[in-house]
Amino acid sequence: MNLLLDTHIWVWGALEPWKLTSEVTLEMGRAEGLFLSPISIWELSLLTEHKKVVLNVDFGEWCKKSIQEQALKEAPLTWEVAAEMPFTRFLHRDTGDRFLVATAKVFDLTLVTADERLIKAPGVKVLRNN
Repeated sequence: MNLLLDTHIWVWGALEPWKLTSEVTLEMGRAEGLFLSPISIWELSLLTEHKKVVLNVDFGEWCKKSIQEQALKEAPLTWEVAAEMPFTRFLHRDTGDRFLVATAKVFDLTLVTADERLIKAPGVKVLRNN
């Protein structure tokens, strides 16, 4: 199984792994690939700007180290992903979440999330962290 990590799952895996359920930890350990969208890096940059996440190190270096340590692959933001956006209108208008749903659909990835709104996204395979 190939997994797309929601932004909070990526950050928790690096900073607060105890927030990941045993099922998510197990599935991440045996996944064929763990993927991260550039949108998650953008979302994390916003979270750090608003002091909702504190890294205490250079942002770029933290991202690079985290990506290496978790052996993450890039789930690219492509034209096909962007073209899927009109079909991701569901329950809320969070642009970042819509891009993650579109990415999961286009690349046939299972989205790992604890976000109840994303768990209900139609047409997306989800691994729940709750």
